[in-house]
Amino acid sequence: MDMIHNLEIGFAAAVTLQNLGFCLIGALLGTLIGVLPGIGPLATIAMLLPITFELNALSSLIMLAGIYYGAQYGGSTTAILVNMPGESSSVVTCLDGYQMARNGRAGSALAIAAIGSFFAGCVGILFIAAFAPALASVSQRFQSPEYFALMLFGLVAAVVLAHGSVTKALAMIVLGLSFGLVGTDVTSGTMRFTFGVSELFDGIDFVTVAMGLFGLAEILRNLEQKDEQRQISTIGRLWPSRSEMREAWPAIIRGTVLGSVLGILPGGGAILSSFASYTLEKRISNNPSAFGKGAIQGVAGPESANNAGAQTSFIPLLTLGIPSNPVIALLMGAMIIKGIAPGTAVMVKEPTLFWGLVASMWVGNLMLIIINLPLIGLWVKLLRIPYRWLFPGILVFCCVGVYSVANSYVAVLLTAGFTLLGYLAAKLGCECAPFLLGFVLGPLMEENLRRSMLLSDGDPLILIQRPISAVLIAAALGLLALTIIPSIQKTREEAFQE
Repeated sequence: MDMIHNLEIGFAAAVTLQNLGFCLIGALLGTLIGVLPGIGPLATIAMLLPITFELNALSSLIMLAGIYYGAQYGGSTTAILVNMPGESSSVVTCLDGYQMARNGRAGSALAIAAIGSFFAGCVGILFIAAFAPALASVSQRFQSPEYFALMLFGLVAAVVLAHGSVTKALAMIVLGLSFGLVGTDVTSGTMRFTFGVSELFDGIDFVTVAMGLFGLAEILRNLEQKDEQRQISTIGRLWPSRSEMREAWPAIIRGTVLGSVLGILPGGGAILSSFASYTLEKRISNNPSAFGKGAIQGVAGPESANNAGAQTSFIPLLTLGIPSNPVIALLMGAMIIKGIAPGTAVMVKEPTLFWGLVASMWVGNLMLIIINLPLIGLWVKLLRIPYRWLFPGILVFCCVGVYSVANSYVAVLLTAGFTLLGYLAAKLGCECAPFLLGFVLGPLMEENLRRSMLLSDGDPLILIQRPISAVLIAAALGLLALTIIPSIQKTREEAFQE
């Protein structure tokens, strides 16, 4: 009964005319950036953060969240029609979605992707409504040692779940932690690593980091690729047959459950969920050779998983104050800008904000069904725009957005530096997501570690004397140790390679 009452509060806040409008804007923008390759939800949210300064907290979060899960919908359109994922979580959809399109079944693939995403989004929202209060009540037992251990576990999990070399992922996290230390020491008030630059006294703004690493660096990588004319497949009948629905529904259900669970994990979210779902469907299929040739399960499972993962990745942020992926880290920044401390306090002190955001996700998913299927002709026309016409506008918006955050040319120069870092990292096979998580969590980890030392008069054993923190630290060390075992390391590499 409490959940029903809470959802009533949420829908009352979410369905106001203003919030419905911002939800629609977020869903449209999310679909647009999902359709157009070259800019993802991370860079878009970073660009739009300055716009939200004049909005109330709920409206801004509704719009930004709509961009995030809307991109999961839009990314499937390009993956199916032109074999080009508009969003990284839709990479797997290319494998079978494009083959379905080549066989004249593009309409069925698009419909299954939309249906699976809507179903998974609804279930993901129920996961949040059901499990977030329970997790929030557990988190009330957390003090500084537990929060430090939880953040340590999150960073280690991000390393294990990152693609490529574990060593490179560790290096990126350490680098992110180092950049997070720039600024004023909150305990002593001394300046650290600022080199006398007054604009760095408050630290490096995370919008600057995110824009450079993910927005402008992505432009540089895209400009290296030849801008070819895209051959768009004929859409055909925009509804799956009965036999296709029978084949797709089990995959939709499995992908929804898998994505809902993996979305909660640090470093998880939509990308990991879609890859894991495709691997699962191929492993349990009676005809695995059909995958890669137009198997509808290869579209239904991953598309359901990535949307479910996108929804449930909000749970750690809203209950523990821990971002599970870089996009959620940006949303965490938006909450802090509005003076809201992410964590248990949101549910207790701001119930309208918490449940309003949850309810808006269901409204947004319903809007996305309406946006994606009837307007498919519009998205097809947008796909014909050459990238060389798009990137100048993207570049201008990024620079204006960065400058407007702090009204400082130093922020623009820092963005250029992080752009170069993101570009070089991609060339060296290093993921930037661990860097951003380390950058966001670094100051919080330092603060909680110092508090823990004050509680124990400088005795580090406090971290293992408390049961919850001891379990989390043991789990983190166990995960790290597992990656060193040759057989497990080989299995991990094979899984990511597949």
